[in-house]
Order: sequence, then structure tokens, then C-alpha cells
Amino acid sequence: MEHRLLGSSGFSIPVLSFGTATFGGKHPFFRKWGSSDVAEATRMVDICLEAGLTMFDTADVYSHGLSEEILGQAIKGRRDQVLLATKATFRMSKEPNDVGHSRFHLMKSIDASLRRLGTDYVDVYTLHGFDAKTSVEETLRAIETMIQQGKVRYLAVSNYSGWHIMKTQAAADRYGWPRVMAHQAHYSLLRREYEWDLMPLALDQNVSTIVWGPLSQGRLSGKYRRQAPMPEGTRVAQGAGEGPAIADEWLYNVVDVLDAISAETGKTVSQVSLNWLLQRPTVASVIIGARTEAQLKDNLGAAGWSLSAEQVARLDAVTQTDTIYPYWHQRGFAERNPTATTLY
Repeated sequence: MEHRLLGSSGFSIPVLSFGTATFGGKHPFFRKWGSSDVAEATRMVDICLEAGLTMFDTADVYSHGLSEEILGQAIKGRRDQVLLATKATFRMSKEPNDVGHSRFHLMKSIDASLRRLGTDYVDVYTLHGFDAKTSVEETLRAIETMIQQGKVRYLAVSNYSGWHIMKTQAAADRYGWPRVMAHQAHYSLLRREYEWDLMPLALDQNVSTIVWGPLSQGRLSGKYRRQAPMPEGTRVAQGAGEGPAIADEWLYNVVDVLDAISAETGKTVSQVSLNWLLQRPTVASVIIGARTEAQLKDNLGAAGWSLSAEQVARLDAVTQTDTIYPYWHQRGFAERNPTATTLY
């Protein structure tokens, strides 16, 4: 499997990662995503490793730590074969300090995650959301301590605004602390807002993109068709989708083009959707998730080939949406702001 660099770290990760939010199903919300037990999770890890996918993504909040526990069991005895990424930010209990990016919470969280995962370090530690009540200096000091202690290799963030990342990078540069190497962000053919501001920032700051939600909660999996009922049991049907609603007619127009390209390439709709992301600037890895082995094997087929430039252009055209200010204004100044017109 192809590997790409994680920011300026010199560290390479596979272009596909496996997301384990489907492990456990302890919480009602995550149960709608999946509920793989240790045996099923172990088999999925086996399939991933056989295909060259070695990076596994989880978070402390996924099924309240159960996802980490199950992943830890699934990789037991083969830690040296895998790359691990986990996250912390969101509330884990009613305790006042069990939330956010304070040194107290992050140091407690990394130790708890390592214990559940059955390892003494993680390769990528991701701040799951921005904490406006904690100074970035406080947060980065804690991350630096974790790195010095050997518990964390590289820092990533998730769901940040552009100014959140720049504020963090500025503090890191000022004090010589760890820079953000990757941004785990929501991005798909149906959710292209990432291109407006965050992608130009990532290019400028050499921050890799690790994509979550690449199939828009299954909308781009080939299950949704014009004049067909919503598939039962899907995340969207159960109310577990993220973000604003997607207009049906627009979705079906996109699926029509995906169907045509699927027929041309001999690839599935899911594989075409994921491969489009692998052609985008800054994207280092796309997180795939699966509730079944069949879904996993299908998603793994997104790597190892490329859409043609003409096919990419067709998908770009059918998913193009109006931008908000100031991005539509910046498009008129391509002479000095070329990324405003060349990225999207």
C-alpha cells in the first residue's frame, strides 16, 4: 500500500487507515455505527494487515473507552506491526476536570488510553476538538512532556478552524514545542468546505490531512439511489449522521456520476468516492470504517489505482457548491492568490 509523509515529520503513514469507532457499541450513539466484539475486530485487523493497512484510529470517547480496549486486544502480540492513533478532548465523566486540554486532563487521558490499548506509546495523538478555555501554551507543554516521556510520537488535531491551527503553530514555533503534523478533518465529495480555508492553510504550513467521514456516513457507498427507499439499518437512517442535511436531489446527481465512473473503471461506488479523496492536495490518509468484513474489503479496494484527470474533473464539477465570503471574493484575485481558484 502507498505511504505518504505526515506533515514535515519525515514519518510515513498508509494512504488508508482503519477507524475503530465501530468497535464496542457501548454507547447508544456509537451502537448505530457498529458493535464489533474482540473476535470480529481481530479478524478485521487481520484483513487490514494482509492488505498493507497498518494504521488504526480510535479515541477515548468511542464507546467510552471500549473501542480502545477492543483494539488493544485485537493487536495484542503484534504492536510492532501497527501504527496507533487515538484522541482526547471530550468529556469522559462528570468530574469537573475530565474534559478539554488542560495538562491535568491530557496527562490523565493519555495514561488511560495507553492502559486500554495495552501499549506504552501511540504514534499519533490527536486533540479531538478545539478547547477555547485552555491556553495553547498549556496544551503544548503537556504534549511536549508526553513526547519526552516516550508516550506520544506526533501531534495531530481534529475539527479545528484555520485560526485554531495557526494559533497552535505560532505557539509551537515560539517556544520550540511540537508542531501540528496533521489535521483529521471531515471531507468528502458531499462535504468540500475543507477546501475553502483549511486546505490552503495545510499547504502553507505543511500539515497533512487525515480524512474522516469520507463516504458521508454511507451516502457515497452506493446504497442510496433515486426513487429507492432509504436503506434500513444505516447510520443516516438511525440518525447517526454528522453535519447539516444533504439535499436528496443533489445527492442523487452526484451518485449518477459515481455510477457512470464506476461502470467505466470496474470499481465500486465506494472505491471511486474514496479514490477521489486520494487525489486531493494535502491528503495523507483516508480513514475507512466498516461494520462487516465485506465492507472493509470493498473499501480497501480504493487504493492502488487512480481515477483519470477527466473523471476527477467530472466529480469536481458535479459536487461544486457556492462558497461563503471571503472565499468567493478571493477567487477573483488569482494573480496573487492562486490557491483560491486552483484547489476548488
